[in-house]
Parts: sequence; C-alpha cells; structure tokens
Amino acid sequence: MTDTASAPTACTADDLFRLLDELGISHTTKTHPAVFTVAESADLRDAIPGAHTKNLFVKDKKDRFFVITVEEHATVDLKSVHKLIGASSRVSFGSPEKMLAYLGVVPGSVTVFGAINDRDNAVTFVLDEALMDSHIINGHPLTNEATTSIGRDDLLRFLEATGHTPLVLKVTS
Repeated sequence: MTDTASAPTACTADDLFRLLDELGISHTTKTHPAVFTVAESADLRDAIPGAHTKNLFVKDKKDRFFVITVEEHATVDLKSVHKLIGASSRVSFGSPEKMLAYLGVVPGSVTVFGAINDRDNAVTFVLDEALMDSHIINGHPLTNEATTSIGRDDLLRFLEATGHTPLVLKVTS
C-alpha cells in the first residue's frame, strides 16, 4: 500500500463538476481541442458566451503564490501588481512543479478552478474588478481541453467553498 497522505491526488474535472453540483452551482462545459494561449482560443468565442479569462500563476520572493484571473485581453503590469495584491516583492511566474503541486494543473491549464486542489491554502486568488462586471465567467476545468462557464456570484461561492476568500481588485490597466 502506498502512502498517499503526503501527496494527495489532484482533483479532476469530474471532481470539480461534482463539487459544483453539490453546491447547487449551475455550470456548462464545452470540450474542444487543447488551447494554450488566448490567441489559440479565439475561435471558441462565438460558441461560448461570457467573459473568457487569462490566469497568471505568480509568486513573490517569500514563495507566496497567487493566481491572478483577468479578462483574456486585459493587461497586467507584472512590475507593479505586487503592490496591489499584497505580495512582498515583484512577482515572477511560478514553476510548473509548484503549479502542479498547488493547483493540480500543468502550464496552459492554469485556472481559478485550481482552488479545488489547493487544500492547504498556499495560493491567494485574485479576481480583477473589471472581470467581475461580467455575469458569466469562463475558465478551464483543470484541463485546457474544455471551457467551463459559471456565474460570477457562483464563482465567488465556489472559491469560498474551497476555503479561499478571493481578493477582488483592479489589477489591470
């Protein structure tokens, strides 16, 4: 028998959908070929209504990790965003290893839904204020081969249910 206590298995998209259902959160998911960039996902806009997101997995010099979620075309100034999100220094991108360990995803699949895998609350989730003007928000359901649509208020409920109180801040210009 292997010891899984030290390395919990990451939740899957099905686990995410099950949690959303348990919370009574309405959601829809559309599968599609893997997309790694905003440009690659442009063809999906007509098929999936709502705000599409860009997610940045970053860390500060004290190894505090953040997922910054913004509208797909928004610009985040990485030289100054640390002042807004409470980081101890300028931020840099987190490693793929930490991304997998904390969020259960690989590069190209970073998502606010990764909160389901951050059982130790090692990551602070930051939602851009402008994104929260949208009624429907889209993100990868732990894989970049699908897009899940969820209501803005339901996204906040999901984060709270995973033990994360998100920061809703103006982080884009």
